[in-house]
Amino acid sequence: MKLSVLGAGAWGTALAASWAPHHTVTLWGRNAAELDAMRTTRVNARYLADCRLPDALHFNPDLGSAVEAADLIVLAVPSGGLRPTLAALATRANLPPLIWVSKGFEPGSRKLPHQLVAELLPTHTQTGVLSGPSFAQEVAQGYPTALTLACHDTALAQHLAESLSGQRLRIYAHDDVIGVELGGALKNVMAIAAGICDGLQLGHNARAALITRGLAEMTRLGVKLGGHFETFMGLSGLGDLILTTTGDLSRNRQVGLRLARGLPLDAILRELGHVAEGVTTAREVAALADELGVDMPVAHTVYQVLFDGMPAAHAVDTLLNREIKAEF
Repeated sequence: MKLSVLGAGAWGTALAASWAPHHTVTLWGRNAAELDAMRTTRVNARYLADCRLPDALHFNPDLGSAVEAADLIVLAVPSGGLRPTLAALATRANLPPLIWVSKGFEPGSRKLPHQLVAELLPTHTQTGVLSGPSFAQEVAQGYPTALTLACHDTALAQHLAESLSGQRLRIYAHDDVIGVELGGALKNVMAIAAGICDGLQLGHNARAALITRGLAEMTRLGVKLGGHFETFMGLSGLGDLILTTTGDLSRNRQVGLRLARGLPLDAILRELGHVAEGVTTAREVAALADELGVDMPVAHTVYQVLFDGMPAAHAVDTLLNREIKAEF
């Protein structure tokens, strides 16, 4: 296949590198100088400095020519950059199938990626989402990884899952676009909470409880918005949640670890130098849960630590001293 990956951050670069040995892959990014450096050095120095990029990988700073003749477009821009990228694609006729790997809500509108696609590309139905437990660095280095690809068109999901799978990248087909999107978005908020828990050295028991109750919150909101319960027990739900709450390569977990040390949020984000989608997602999720009447105490507490100045240690006390309820 001819693949165009739009977004030269860590995840877009990692996927492009994984697919380049088996497909004709072009990586597009907004920064032409960075793309030129990647072409010369075969390294994404900003996001994946330890991973050599395949010689077969192509780079193109021009969006129009990057997607020309593509069999599949993969959107790997941050959630905040989806709208302008989709608007640029909307000016082109006869777009090929399109999938996105962006995780989170559009800031302000609280729209999920599939809603933005429906708004900006209303006649384009060959679309889907790819998500699951995956650190970009491990995918770029060829570590075994399993993901979920969901499309409303089940035949398309099966075709793309088979075409994009490789020896070290296994992709399962699914039809629950909303559930897969929400799993990828909500787990980032829970990863911040887990980072706070571990940063305060509260122990393995506390982290296990937090992950379990976090999954319950994710599932409640996901089902309320139309996702399937089973999806949240799968790779794009529980699988991704376990990875990002326990693995130190998780940017969102790193945010929580630093919050536990008392560092201010703006300093944390400058230090990371990467997008931590859970920060903006926490704001949108807290508002959405209130609007829909969904009980999400962990997400709300993360929001209060991030934006209301609640000390991390006080957040733990707030959760532990809530009214005792039945588990189910």
